Amino acid sequence: MKALVKSRAEKGLWLEDVPEPETGINDVKIRVLKTGICGTDLHIYDWDAWAQKTIVVPLVIGHEFVGEIAEVGSNVSDFQPGDLVSGEGHVVCGRCRNCLAGRRHLCAYTQGVGVNRAGAFAEYIVLPMTNVWRHAPDVPTDVAAIFDPLGNAVHTALAFPVLGEDVLITGAGPIGIMAAAVARHAGARYVVITDPNPERRALAHKAANITLAVDTREISLDQVQQQLGMQEGFDVGLEMSGNPHAFREMLAHLSHGGKVAMLGIPSPAEMAIDWHHVIFNQLTLRGVYGREMYETWYKMTVLLQSGLKIDQVITHRYHWHDFEQGFQTMRTGSSGKVILGWSDVS
Repeated sequence: MKALVKSRAEKGLWLEDVPEPETGINDVKIRVLKTGICGTDLHIYDWDAWAQKTIVVPLVIGHEFVGEIAEVGSNVSDFQPGDLVSGEGHVVCGRCRNCLAGRRHLCAYTQGVGVNRAGAFAEYIVLPMTNVWRHAPDVPTDVAAIFDPLGNAVHTALAFPVLGEDVLITGAGPIGIMAAAVARHAGARYVVITDPNPERRALAHKAANITLAVDTREISLDQVQQQLGMQEGFDVGLEMSGNPHAFREMLAHLSHGGKVAMLGIPSPAEMAIDWHHVIFNQLTLRGVYGREMYETWYKMTVLLQSGLKIDQVITHRYHWHDFEQGFQTMRTGSSGKVILGWSDVS
Protein backbone atom coordinates (compact mmCIF):
# COMPACT_ATOMS: atom_id res chain seq x y z
CA MET A 1 0.00 0.00 0.00
CA LYS A 2 1.02 3.65 -0.33
CA ALA A 3 2.02 5.51 2.81
CA LEU A 4 3.86 8.62 3.98
CA VAL A 5 6.95 7.34 5.74
CA LYS A 6 9.63 8.87 7.89
CA SER A 7 12.15 6.50 6.35
CA ARG A 8 15.36 8.38 7.06
CA ALA A 9 16.77 10.31 10.01
CA GLU A 10 16.69 13.65 8.22
CA LYS A 11 14.27 16.37 7.23
CA GLY A 12 11.41 15.25 4.98
CA LEU A 13 8.76 12.59 4.39
CA TRP A 14 8.63 10.09 1.59
CA LEU A 15 5.72 8.49 -0.24
CA GLU A 16 6.54 4.80 -0.36
CA ASP A 17 5.11 1.33 -0.87
CA VAL A 18 4.93 -0.51 2.45
CA PRO A 19 3.35 -3.83 3.44
CA GLU A 20 -0.36 -3.66 4.19
CA PRO A 21 -0.83 -4.17 7.94
CA GLU A 22 -2.19 -7.49 9.18
CA THR A 23 -5.33 -7.71 11.32
CA GLY A 24 -4.91 -9.46 14.67
CA ILE A 25 -7.74 -11.24 16.42
CA ASN A 26 -8.59 -8.16 18.53
CA ASP A 27 -7.89 -5.62 15.79
CA VAL A 28 -9.79 -3.59 13.22
CA LYS A 29 -8.38 -2.77 9.78
CA ILE A 30 -9.55 0.61 8.46
CA ARG A 31 -9.38 1.96 4.92
CA VAL A 32 -8.32 5.57 5.40
CA LEU A 33 -10.49 8.20 3.69
CA LYS A 34 -9.18 11.49 5.07
CA THR A 35 -6.41 12.61 7.41
CA GLY A 36 -5.56 15.83 9.22
CA ILE A 37 -2.04 17.22 9.42
CA CYS A 38 -1.01 17.94 13.00
CA GLY A 39 1.77 20.03 14.48
CA THR A 40 3.32 16.76 15.65
CA ASP A 41 3.57 15.69 12.01
CA LEU A 42 5.41 18.93 11.25
CA HIS A 43 7.92 18.21 14.03
CA ILE A 44 8.53 14.77 12.54
CA TYR A 45 8.86 16.19 9.01
CA ASP A 46 11.37 18.81 10.19
CA TRP A 47 13.29 16.24 12.25
CA ASP A 48 13.68 18.60 15.18
CA ALA A 49 15.21 17.71 18.54
CA TRP A 50 11.97 16.19 19.86
CA ALA A 51 11.54 14.03 16.76
CA GLN A 52 15.14 12.87 16.85
CA LYS A 53 14.81 11.54 20.39
CA THR A 54 11.28 10.14 19.92
CA ILE A 55 10.87 8.64 16.44
CA VAL A 56 12.39 5.32 15.41
CA VAL A 57 12.71 5.22 11.62
CA PRO A 58 11.27 3.94 9.40
CA LEU A 59 7.74 4.85 10.54
CA VAL A 60 4.39 5.54 8.86
CA ILE A 61 3.26 8.76 10.54
CA GLY A 62 -0.10 10.50 11.09
CA HIS A 63 -2.80 10.07 13.73
CA GLU A 64 -5.79 12.24 12.73
CA PHE A 65 -8.08 10.31 10.40
CA VAL A 66 -11.48 9.00 9.39
CA GLY A 67 -11.98 5.78 7.50
CA GLU A 68 -14.18 2.84 6.69
CA ILE A 69 -13.73 -0.53 8.36
CA ALA A 70 -12.39 -3.06 5.87
CA GLU A 71 -11.83 -6.08 8.12
CA VAL A 72 -12.26 -7.13 11.75
CA GLY A 73 -10.44 -9.73 13.82
CA SER A 74 -12.08 -12.94 14.93
CA ASN A 75 -12.64 -11.63 18.48
CA VAL A 76 -14.29 -8.41 17.30
CA SER A 77 -18.08 -8.31 17.47
CA ASP A 78 -18.84 -4.61 18.05
CA PHE A 79 -17.73 -3.39 14.61
CA GLN A 80 -18.49 -4.47 11.06
CA PRO A 81 -16.98 -3.78 7.66
CA GLY A 82 -18.40 -0.54 6.27
CA ASP A 83 -18.64 1.30 9.61
CA LEU A 84 -17.35 4.89 9.45
CA VAL A 85 -14.80 5.29 12.24
CA SER A 86 -11.87 7.22 13.66
CA GLY A 87 -9.34 6.00 16.17
CA GLU A 88 -8.09 7.18 19.54
CA GLY A 89 -4.43 7.96 18.91
CA HIS A 90 -3.19 6.76 22.31
CA VAL A 91 -2.85 2.99 22.59
CA VAL A 92 -2.64 2.10 26.28
CA CYS A 93 -1.37 -0.96 28.11
CA GLY A 94 -4.72 -1.94 29.68
CA ARG A 95 -3.05 -3.44 32.78
CA CYS A 96 -1.55 -0.61 34.82
CA ARG A 97 -3.30 0.90 37.84
CA ASN A 98 -4.83 3.78 35.89
CA CYS A 99 -6.03 1.57 33.03
CA LEU A 100 -7.65 -0.94 35.40
CA ALA A 101 -9.34 1.95 37.24
CA GLY A 102 -10.84 3.28 33.99
CA ARG A 103 -8.41 6.19 33.73
CA ARG A 104 -6.84 5.07 30.48
CA HIS A 105 -5.89 8.61 29.46
CA LEU A 106 -3.44 8.54 32.39
CA CYS A 107 -1.66 5.34 31.31
CA ALA A 108 2.09 5.79 31.76
CA TYR A 109 2.81 3.24 29.02
CA THR A 110 0.88 4.91 26.21
CA GLN A 111 2.03 4.40 22.63
CA GLY A 112 1.17 7.14 20.15
CA VAL A 113 -0.24 6.25 16.74
CA GLY A 114 2.11 7.68 14.12
CA VAL A 115 4.72 8.34 16.80
CA ASN A 116 5.52 5.02 18.50
CA ARG A 117 3.59 2.72 16.15
CA ALA A 118 2.42 2.77 12.53
CA GLY A 119 0.17 5.72 11.74
CA ALA A 120 -2.71 6.79 9.55
CA PHE A 121 -1.02 8.52 6.60
CA ALA A 122 -1.56 5.38 4.57
CA GLU A 123 -4.22 3.54 2.64
CA TYR A 124 -4.89 1.28 5.65
CA ILE A 125 -4.33 1.38 9.39
CA VAL A 126 -4.83 -1.37 11.97
CA LEU A 127 -5.84 -0.53 15.55
CA PRO A 128 -7.01 -2.48 18.60
CA MET A 129 -10.79 -2.61 18.70
CA THR A 130 -10.66 -0.70 22.01
CA ASN A 131 -9.25 2.31 20.15
CA VAL A 132 -11.95 2.54 17.47
CA TRP A 133 -14.76 5.10 17.60
CA ARG A 134 -17.84 4.66 15.39
CA HIS A 135 -19.17 7.97 14.11
CA ALA A 136 -22.77 9.07 14.24
CA PRO A 137 -24.22 9.13 10.71
CA ASP A 138 -24.72 12.92 10.73
CA VAL A 139 -21.03 13.76 11.36
CA PRO A 140 -19.37 15.04 8.13
CA THR A 141 -16.24 13.14 7.11
CA ASP A 142 -14.11 16.31 7.15
CA VAL A 143 -15.06 16.90 10.78
CA ALA A 144 -14.69 13.22 11.64
CA ALA A 145 -11.12 13.37 10.31
CA ILE A 146 -10.18 15.91 12.99
CA PHE A 147 -11.88 14.30 15.99
CA ASP A 148 -8.43 13.79 17.54
CA PRO A 149 -7.56 17.52 17.79
CA LEU A 150 -11.19 18.40 18.47
CA GLY A 151 -10.86 16.04 21.42
CA ASN A 152 -7.87 18.02 22.68
CA ALA A 153 -9.99 21.17 22.46
CA VAL A 154 -13.00 19.62 24.21
CA HIS A 155 -10.88 18.05 26.95
CA THR A 156 -9.22 21.40 27.64
CA ALA A 157 -12.28 23.65 27.29
CA LEU A 158 -14.37 21.46 29.60
CA ALA A 159 -11.63 20.77 32.16
CA PHE A 160 -13.47 23.28 34.36
CA PRO A 161 -17.09 24.48 34.26
CA VAL A 162 -17.46 27.42 31.84
CA LEU A 163 -21.20 28.11 32.05
CA GLY A 164 -21.57 31.83 32.78
CA GLU A 165 -17.81 32.29 33.09
CA ASP A 166 -15.39 34.64 31.36
CA VAL A 167 -12.81 32.61 29.44
CA LEU A 168 -9.38 33.71 28.22
CA ILE A 169 -7.62 31.59 25.59
CA THR A 170 -3.97 32.09 24.62
CA GLY A 171 -3.20 30.89 21.10
CA ALA A 172 -5.51 30.96 18.06
CA GLY A 173 -4.22 27.84 16.39
CA PRO A 174 -6.85 25.35 15.20
CA ILE A 175 -7.16 23.68 18.61
CA GLY A 176 -7.40 27.03 20.40
CA ILE A 177 -10.13 28.15 18.00
CA MET A 178 -12.06 24.91 18.46
CA ALA A 179 -11.71 25.27 22.25
CA ALA A 180 -13.15 28.77 21.94
CA ALA A 181 -16.12 27.42 19.97
CA VAL A 182 -16.68 24.72 22.61
CA ALA A 183 -16.52 27.23 25.50
CA ARG A 184 -18.97 29.50 23.70
CA HIS A 185 -21.30 26.60 22.97
CA ALA A 186 -21.07 25.44 26.61
CA GLY A 187 -22.37 28.78 27.89
CA ALA A 188 -19.36 31.00 28.60
CA ARG A 189 -20.27 34.69 28.85
CA TYR A 190 -17.17 36.22 27.26
CA VAL A 191 -14.59 34.28 25.25
CA VAL A 192 -11.42 36.25 24.47
CA ILE A 193 -8.55 34.79 22.47
CA THR A 194 -5.07 36.29 22.12
CA ASP A 195 -2.71 35.75 19.19
CA PRO A 196 -0.26 38.01 17.29
CA ASN A 197 -1.28 36.55 13.90
CA PRO A 198 -4.04 38.67 12.29
CA GLU A 199 -5.17 35.86 9.96
CA ARG A 200 -5.66 33.48 12.86
CA ARG A 201 -7.52 36.12 14.84
CA ALA A 202 -9.82 36.62 11.84
CA LEU A 203 -10.35 32.87 11.60
CA ALA A 204 -11.20 32.73 15.30
CA HIS A 205 -13.96 35.31 14.78
CA LYS A 206 -15.26 33.46 11.73
CA ALA A 207 -15.09 29.92 13.06
CA ALA A 208 -15.83 30.29 16.77
CA ASN A 209 -18.15 33.31 17.25
CA ILE A 210 -15.90 34.63 20.00
CA THR A 211 -16.24 37.92 21.87
CA LEU A 212 -12.83 39.37 21.01
CA ALA A 213 -9.58 38.29 19.36
CA VAL A 214 -6.69 40.58 20.26
CA ASP A 215 -2.99 41.12 19.86
CA THR A 216 -1.90 42.13 23.34
CA ARG A 217 0.98 44.13 21.86
CA GLU A 218 -1.69 46.50 20.54
CA ILE A 219 -4.52 46.13 23.07
CA SER A 220 -3.71 45.13 26.65
CA LEU A 221 -5.82 42.65 28.58
CA ASP A 222 -6.49 45.47 31.08
CA GLN A 223 -8.11 47.41 28.23
CA VAL A 224 -10.06 44.31 27.16
CA GLN A 225 -11.45 43.84 30.66
CA GLN A 226 -12.39 47.51 30.85
CA GLN A 227 -14.07 47.36 27.43
CA LEU A 228 -16.15 44.36 28.49
CA GLY A 229 -17.05 45.86 31.86
CA MET A 230 -15.47 43.00 33.81
CA GLN A 231 -15.28 43.62 37.55
CA GLU A 232 -12.57 41.02 38.15
CA GLY A 233 -10.23 38.96 36.04
CA PHE A 234 -11.08 36.01 33.82
CA ASP A 235 -12.57 32.99 35.57
CA VAL A 236 -11.07 30.29 33.34
CA GLY A 237 -7.89 30.31 31.26
CA LEU A 238 -7.13 27.89 28.44
CA GLU A 239 -3.41 27.97 27.61
CA MET A 240 -3.06 26.68 24.04
CA SER A 241 0.00 28.56 22.79
CA GLY A 242 3.03 27.23 24.66
CA ASN A 243 4.22 30.84 24.73
CA PRO A 244 5.73 31.79 28.12
CA HIS A 245 4.86 35.50 27.78
CA ALA A 246 1.24 34.72 26.92
CA PHE A 247 0.98 32.36 29.89
CA ARG A 248 2.38 34.95 32.28
CA GLU A 249 -0.12 37.51 30.95
CA MET A 250 -2.91 35.01 31.52
CA LEU A 251 -1.92 34.38 35.15
CA ALA A 252 -1.85 38.13 35.81
CA HIS A 253 -5.39 38.58 34.51
CA LEU A 254 -7.28 35.80 36.27
CA SER A 255 -9.77 36.37 39.05
CA HIS A 256 -9.16 35.14 42.57
CA GLY A 257 -9.79 31.41 42.51
CA GLY A 258 -9.34 31.30 38.74
CA LYS A 259 -8.59 28.05 36.97
CA VAL A 260 -6.20 27.28 34.11
CA ALA A 261 -6.16 24.25 31.81
CA MET A 262 -2.80 23.95 30.04
CA LEU A 263 -2.56 22.13 26.71
CA GLY A 264 0.15 24.21 25.00
CA ILE A 265 3.66 22.81 25.30
CA PRO A 266 6.16 25.49 26.40
CA SER A 267 9.43 25.83 24.57
CA PRO A 268 11.79 25.76 26.37
CA ALA A 269 10.17 23.34 28.81
CA GLU A 270 11.38 25.31 31.84
CA MET A 271 9.26 28.44 32.12
CA ALA A 272 9.48 31.09 34.83
CA ILE A 273 6.22 32.53 36.18
CA ASP A 274 5.27 34.83 39.03
CA TRP A 275 4.18 32.28 41.61
CA HIS A 276 2.65 35.05 43.74
CA HIS A 277 -0.23 35.10 41.26
CA VAL A 278 -0.79 31.39 41.80
CA ILE A 279 -0.46 31.39 45.58
CA PHE A 280 -2.10 34.63 46.68
CA ASN A 281 -4.91 34.40 44.12
CA GLN A 282 -5.39 30.69 44.88
CA LEU A 283 -5.26 29.67 41.25
CA THR A 284 -5.68 26.10 40.04
CA LEU A 285 -3.38 24.89 37.24
CA ARG A 286 -4.23 21.66 35.44
CA GLY A 287 -2.21 19.96 32.74
CA VAL A 288 -4.17 18.43 29.84
CA TYR A 289 -2.89 15.79 27.45
CA GLY A 290 -4.89 14.06 24.75
CA ARG A 291 -8.47 13.05 25.43
CA GLU A 292 -10.33 11.22 28.17
CA MET A 293 -11.06 7.73 26.87
CA TYR A 294 -13.81 7.70 25.87
CA GLU A 295 -15.84 10.35 27.61
CA THR A 296 -14.33 13.10 25.46
CA TRP A 297 -15.27 11.21 22.28
CA TYR A 298 -18.85 10.93 23.50
CA LYS A 299 -18.94 14.64 24.34
CA MET A 300 -17.57 15.54 20.89
CA THR A 301 -20.38 13.65 19.17
CA VAL A 302 -23.07 15.14 21.41
CA LEU A 303 -21.69 18.68 21.06
CA LEU A 304 -21.82 18.40 17.27
CA GLN A 305 -25.33 16.96 17.39
CA SER A 306 -26.44 19.84 19.62
CA GLY A 307 -25.23 22.48 17.17
CA LEU A 308 -21.51 23.01 17.70
CA LYS A 309 -19.95 24.13 14.41
CA ILE A 310 -16.24 23.66 13.80
CA ASP A 311 -16.14 23.00 10.04
CA GLN A 312 -14.85 26.50 9.25
CA VAL A 313 -11.62 25.78 11.13
CA ILE A 314 -10.75 23.54 8.15
CA THR A 315 -9.21 25.93 5.62
CA HIS A 316 -7.34 23.73 3.11
CA ARG A 317 -7.89 20.35 1.46
CA TYR A 318 -5.39 18.44 -0.68
CA HIS A 319 -5.05 15.02 -2.25
CA TRP A 320 -2.43 12.85 -0.56
CA HIS A 321 -0.28 13.08 -3.70
CA ASP A 322 0.07 16.78 -2.83
CA PHE A 323 1.16 16.21 0.78
CA GLU A 324 4.18 18.53 0.35
CA GLN A 325 1.85 21.42 -0.43
CA GLY A 326 -0.26 20.54 2.57
CA PHE A 327 2.75 20.60 4.87
CA GLN A 328 3.94 23.90 3.40
CA THR A 329 0.49 25.39 4.03
CA MET A 330 0.68 24.26 7.66
CA ARG A 331 4.14 25.74 7.96
CA THR A 332 2.89 29.27 7.10
CA GLY A 333 1.26 29.43 10.52
CA SER A 334 -1.74 31.19 9.00
CA SER A 335 -3.90 28.21 8.06
CA GLY A 336 -6.51 26.37 10.03
CA LYS A 337 -6.71 22.59 9.79
CA VAL A 338 -5.34 21.01 6.60
CA ILE A 339 -7.00 17.83 5.32
CA LEU A 340 -5.43 15.21 3.03
CA GLY A 341 -7.87 13.08 1.03
CA TRP A 342 -6.95 9.42 0.54
CA SER A 343 -9.88 8.49 -1.69
CA ASP A 344 -12.51 10.05 -3.93
CA VAL A 345 -15.15 9.87 -1.18
CA SER A 346 -16.44 13.32 -0.23
